[in-house]
Amino acid sequence: MHNQSYTFKSDFLTTLEARGYIHQCSDPAGLDEQACAGGLTAYVGYDLTAPSLHVGNLISIMMLRKLQQAGGKPIIFLGGGTTKIGDPSGKDESRKLLSADQIEDNKRKIAESFSRFITFGDGPTDAVMVDNDSWLSDLNYISFLRDYGRHFSINRMLTFDSVRLRLEREQPLSFIEFNYMILQAYDFVELFKRYQCRLQMGGSDQWGNIVNGIELGRRTADAALFGLTTHLLTTSSGAKMGKTAQGAIWLHPDLLSPYDYWQFWRNTEDPDVGRFLRLFTELPLDEIARLEALEGAELNQAKTILATEATRLIHGDDAAQAAADTAQATFGASARSENLPTISLPETELAAGVGLLDCFVQLGFAQSNGEARRLVQGGGARINDQPIQDPQYRLSLSDLEDGAIKLSAGKKRHGLVKPL
Repeated sequence: MHNQSYTFKSDFLTTLEARGYIHQCSDPAGLDEQACAGGLTAYVGYDLTAPSLHVGNLISIMMLRKLQQAGGKPIIFLGGGTTKIGDPSGKDESRKLLSADQIEDNKRKIAESFSRFITFGDGPTDAVMVDNDSWLSDLNYISFLRDYGRHFSINRMLTFDSVRLRLEREQPLSFIEFNYMILQAYDFVELFKRYQCRLQMGGSDQWGNIVNGIELGRRTADAALFGLTTHLLTTSSGAKMGKTAQGAIWLHPDLLSPYDYWQFWRNTEDPDVGRFLRLFTELPLDEIARLEALEGAELNQAKTILATEATRLIHGDDAAQAAADTAQATFGASARSENLPTISLPETELAAGVGLLDCFVQLGFAQSNGEARRLVQGGGARINDQPIQDPQYRLSLSDLEDGAIKLSAGKKRHGLVKPL
């Protein structure tokens, strides 16, 4: 476990700690020594269960990027083999098994997102992409059990959160999933043998699996391996990072447009702005400190910068600027005053809360509260481009973005609510 009193010396770990990435570390001093020696190789595993990674994966991608920037070698580890089984970590039920063609298609699309963050090639610090299907599919079951299965204690495996929580909730856990943690430990050892990979990184829900790999490496290959995890990210309101009313915030532009991606970051909750700037942009820490100290409407400047910088990393400069320009055209002062219907309300009234349905009626988007209620319940209403399906919702000052609240009925009717 990471000892908070330990002071890192390596650029890689110093950067990770300063920007808030580190939650658990199996051996801080030992890992720091490896990083200082140069050439540290590390991996993060991604199962191929969807045609894109999502914002929840972004923190580990950023850690691999930091590793490469510090002179280390990242391994993007795609679980083509383990995807055939399913990872029980954090899941309430078994994953739906995918066909080989589905897995291959997902693999191709996921690979595209990484090229924005990480440089691939044949050089000493260039990243490589590895698929564990290349060795898992050829395993001899009897030999594998004899050589590796004997090192795992069922008693201990039952204590890991990924298993224990499922059992406590009396939810089914198949034997095929129970094997997952053994295979993940084996993958770590295999990567050490093939690439001298010494570090596995991931979310805190993977801690037990990572420790298994460290111990298996010590017992079967006399290898000094390390683990490092991050917190599972939630927003200040407790929502899981990357989950919204519309669903997951995907990284691939085919599944989510760069503008919608930009808008997701622009809607960051106030208390999260500084933390997300440190984790998901490459702005200097002193600039981030200045931005997170802003208050009130000025904090929206920091949110706009966060959105543009985060979008730039995954979609490039042009797409990020285009998204920012589109938002400015939609939300900007000139567009608000000249192009969109607007109702102005006393600030004290907004502070107390104003009925959403009344505002739709006042803007002319509905003839009555009943019609407005049907609009909202039918999924046709949005607040600041975010779907809203609660007809009892009351607009307040916290909904203000750049001095106004944008209401939308369908895709083409937009209006603004402004404080007087």
